Amino acid sequence: MTTTAAATRDEGVDPFLAPHWGTSALLVIDTQVDFAEGGSTPVAGTRAVVPGLVSLVEAYRRAGRPVVHVVRLYDGDDVDRVRRAAVAAGAPVVRPGTPGSAILPELVPPGAPPLDPPTLLAGRAQELGPDEVALWKPRWSAFYRTPLEELLSERGVDTVVVAGCNFPNCPRATVTDASERDLRVVVVPDAVSGTTEEGLAQVAGLGVVLRPVRDVVAAVARDAG
Repeated sequence: MTTTAAATRDEGVDPFLAPHWGTSALLVIDTQVDFAEGGSTPVAGTRAVVPGLVSLVEAYRRAGRPVVHVVRLYDGDDVDRVRRAAVAAGAPVVRPGTPGSAILPELVPPGAPPLDPPTLLAGRAQELGPDEVALWKPRWSAFYRTPLEELLSERGVDTVVVAGCNFPNCPRATVTDASERDLRVVVVPDAVSGTTEEGLAQVAGLGVVLRPVRDVVAAVARDAG
């Protein structure tokens, strides 16, 4: 904490949990066309958090901090067991190369290429813009069988800010795995669909710091100056 404003905002936060905004990365989870209202498998409330997500990604771009879009691509049997039967039966959800698998266009940087399934399914990061990438995750957590941990380490990241789609599933699993890697973790409730007071209280008990979009945007801008 380098300013009075920062100290005031994080007053009472355990110093071992307090976010280090200047060494943070934004993780945007499963914000794909099929999972938003109007898509093949919509998650209620996802469109409603898009304005907050836009504010976050723009703040991280301005600050020159990493943005990681973590996505699903359902192909073959490499799918969560609970969805395997539906995918095997041909359910049209985030199929590689389909319009529904695309990241919501409001969230990608100008001039970003479309998702490249061969790169992503091979477990490699796809560059979308300066210090902004896409990663494919085969299960709930953004850390499971992905290069995310290595990518964060290479960039000196010790704090992850988690936002995106359907809190009880993928964001929550990501939060747990981030905590197990001794990362400082922030969840942005007004930029995550599917949140509940109970769920947020539970992750707060793991040491997750809860911050609204406006506070994260202000903190990232301050520490970039």
